[in-house]
Amino acid sequence: MKIFIYFKATIIVLLISSVCFGIAMAKPKVLIFCKTAGFHHNSIAVGVPAIIKLGAENNFDVDTTTDASKFTQQNLKQYAAVIFLSTTGDVLNDAQQDAFKKYIEGGGGFVGVHSATDTEYDWPWYGELVGAYFKNHPSKQQVATLNVVDRSFIATKDLPTEWKRLDEWYNFKVVPRDKNVHVLITIDEKSYEGGNDGDYHPMAWYHSYDGGRAFYTALGHTDESYSDPLYLKHLLGGIEYAMGKHK
Repeated sequence: MKIFIYFKATIIVLLISSVCFGIAMAKPKVLIFCKTAGFHHNSIAVGVPAIIKLGAENNFDVDTTTDASKFTQQNLKQYAAVIFLSTTGDVLNDAQQDAFKKYIEGGGGFVGVHSATDTEYDWPWYGELVGAYFKNHPSKQQVATLNVVDRSFIATKDLPTEWKRLDEWYNFKVVPRDKNVHVLITIDEKSYEGGNDGDYHPMAWYHSYDGGRAFYTALGHTDESYSDPLYLKHLLGGIEYAMGKHK
């Protein structure tokens, strides 16, 4: 009888240990959403596998979709963060917007990349989440100087104080300020042609918003961005913040 009880107890301990181990080993998962209802960036095709590779190297899983019907409360709750990778235009209907809003209110994370600010102009809540709306950009891609104004954050800690790179540089309808978001990177408009946001021209930021976390980078138009080690560290840090990792 004692042997049976001991054997039964051992099985229970092993089962509990297996369950706990499984929970401990479960990897967080993110969703890349790359639907476009306006301009379609060719760099999406290289951005998706680059983020999948980041996940494989940094212990998180990645799903991808252009299907807005995936935006339901039931489906979104499995994700630690949702990445709007160069989305454009009106990509979610009212029910999908409501599901995404509830996801953020429940503590979800958002990452906006490049033209995520060229998305959902008629949805003010989204405008506050992403932090700004796209206005225009110079007629050509140029090398410009970025000023990394906060290098203590997870998405900028590996960047140089002055970062020169080629990209498509956005101007915004309203320039975000630190009272609304925490600005990480600004651009020196004297270093290129076509900037019209003035001396204070943010390019990347983050903030807590409506129960969740949001990170945005205007960088990432070019295909080359997604093989640039510094850009990938920047993007990875933003994803990790949105997933709930500390700064």
